[in-house]
Amino acid sequence: MALTKELSAAAINKYGANGRDTGNTKVQVALLTERINQLTAHCKTFKKDKSASRGLIKLVGQRRSLLKYLQRRDIDLYRTFIKEVGLRK
Repeated sequence: MALTKELSAAAINKYGANGRDTGNTKVQVALLTERINQLTAHCKTFKKDKSASRGLIKLVGQRRSLLKYLQRRDIDLYRTFIKEVGLRK
């Protein structure tokens, strides 16, 4: 269920400054979003997998805190980023 190297490399290249920029907030949110999408599909299929549901909730909270940080730092960047990633409409 982990992210594939291709998906993570694509997110890093798209949102990071270079191919090794994994600490950037935008990159971290993009990677968490991909992981959340995978876990959401898994939890819809396997409804009784409570450990996956708990992990999903933890990841959503982690993404929320990173988005709050991004919103505090630069509101215009935050607004364009959430539209780009497709989190809110």
